[in-house]
Amino acid sequence: MLRIVIFLYLIFFTLNANALDDCKWNIKNGVPCLIISKINNTSKISEAGVNKIIISKQDIENSGYTNLTDILKTISGLNVYQSGGKGQSSSVFTRGAESNHTLVLLNGISINDQSVTDGMHDFGQDFVQSIQQIEIYKGSGGAHFGPSAIAGAINFITAINYTNSYSISGFDGRNNSANGNYTKVTDNGWHLNINATGNQSNLGSATADGTEDDGTFNKQLNLNVEKWINDNTKVRSTFYVRETRTYYDDMDYNGELGYVMDNTMQALQTGIDRVSQNSEDSLTFHWHAYGKDIDDGGFADSYDSQSLVARFEKEINSLEKLSFGFGSEYKYDWGSFINEGSFNSSTKGHVKDLGIFANAGYKIFDNSILSFYGRRDNHNTAGRNNTYKLSYIQTINNFKFGVSNATGLRNPTLYELFGSNNYGYKGDINLKAEKSKTNEIFGSYDLFDNLTLKSTAYRTTFLDRLEFNSGFTATENKQIDLSNEGLESELIYEGQNQKFSTFTTFSKSKTEKGASQQRRPDLNYGVNFYKKFINSAVGPFNMNLNYKFTGKHLDYDGGAAVAKSTKIVDVIFSKDLFGSIWNLSITNLLNEKYERPLTYTKDGRRLTISFRKLY
Repeated sequence: MLRIVIFLYLIFFTLNANALDDCKWNIKNGVPCLIISKINNTSKISEAGVNKIIISKQDIENSGYTNLTDILKTISGLNVYQSGGKGQSSSVFTRGAESNHTLVLLNGISINDQSVTDGMHDFGQDFVQSIQQIEIYKGSGGAHFGPSAIAGAINFITAINYTNSYSISGFDGRNNSANGNYTKVTDNGWHLNINATGNQSNLGSATADGTEDDGTFNKQLNLNVEKWINDNTKVRSTFYVRETRTYYDDMDYNGELGYVMDNTMQALQTGIDRVSQNSEDSLTFHWHAYGKDIDDGGFADSYDSQSLVARFEKEINSLEKLSFGFGSEYKYDWGSFINEGSFNSSTKGHVKDLGIFANAGYKIFDNSILSFYGRRDNHNTAGRNNTYKLSYIQTINNFKFGVSNATGLRNPTLYELFGSNNYGYKGDINLKAEKSKTNEIFGSYDLFDNLTLKSTAYRTTFLDRLEFNSGFTATENKQIDLSNEGLESELIYEGQNQKFSTFTTFSKSKTEKGASQQRRPDLNYGVNFYKKFINSAVGPFNMNLNYKFTGKHLDYDGGAAVAKSTKIVDVIFSKDLFGSIWNLSITNLLNEKYERPLTYTKDGRRLTISFRKLY
């Protein structure tokens, strides 16, 4: 490990010895050369084949949403399933793939929970107040981001603002929340940001047949520190901690209700970025830890995992027709699993993974681009595996189209390798990596100056699928014929004071017998409309309208069942009053009664008033 770190440092400083000082920074107006996120590549040439959606801080504030899940529901190709109300366990299915096929990143570093069964991220515990930007990548991204990005990746950016400010916000009712944010810029170039959020939800029973309140308690703290030490070089550090207690509806073996889960998540990241006209480089060190304690009245389980990551990246973009980059990432994961009950077992283990990656983009002609990403991972239990993505883009006037072929993989998690529980589950050290192959055809057409039509067709197949055995006592590599295929279409308009977008997605996630997989609707469509009213009778105000249709689909309620289609409408009004920004939110305007997943009720029509005070 030490040799790898020293090697990365030597490469970093050697290759940047002649960095240009053309990038001037200005504290008052922001930093032109700010590197918010470094994920393998930032050049336009080699990113030509990447399906990337950016949700800015302004977009988040305009939406009026405080939960990340509410924002993700508005994105095409994403299906969100929440086991109850606010703060309850939530999964995201990207393009019909499994929830653990979406890699979750914090400032470019993977934070998927290795201590849970399949390594999925629980989006129900994430609030957006500390997030500066959300990046959503759809399509196989194993070569971009590493293991687990079979269907895509979601990157949370916690970079800070560059002006002195502080704010408070909150709302109350059955879902109480408070948030404070403070940013300080010193005369010598230090930037400090502190964000704290607390949330308490008490929204009734999580399940349709429950009688008691299943609440959640959540508190988060995010600290960011940055300093530009010269015109080209920035040092940064981020600390994040989250503590959550969630109550679920469940029965123990004595027939008593009571299922409580305590979750903690901590992350510490530090790094250095250097920029010039010719290159962009970053060296990042990251540590995060998950802790999970479960008490269902009869059994108690405790799961813990930690990760150490060292990552180096370099991008060369000085050539007119060619850009390329390379880097490496070393990751060390370890964890323990303690079961207090009938089995009274205790297991632990660790894994190591060294990834080496490179990318290149080449302008064959002025209107065509060929790009390539490649990565090789050496995992101490799953072995050596290669992933790649090859894309070709052609532009003809206002029309752009392209094709891509990519592979992905998911290494077995700590739980799948070493884990255990009170229901007889045992990990298997001999598990291989799950693999995938994805083909895409995509295109876009600029109908007018601010109106664009986009469409993507895709198909993903799997090999060595990681699945539970029939008794749910172990995970196995299964040779089953599974595929995800679909078509996404979007119409996007961006005006001076308004934004409009609509999407339609058709997808089919097939089992080995050709039937649809559970919780994968064939049809979804949505509409988002944002308008800033300048000259209204009540003065300036903003309105954000979201409509989401989710088609009927198979689900699980103790057996196969069909979940009905739903039509959800949210409308949020925002206005500056008395020196504060006030939001009036009406969620589920049509008071749709539904369960998603089945047996877990969702909120009916709710009205919420919140405020945000800037100083």
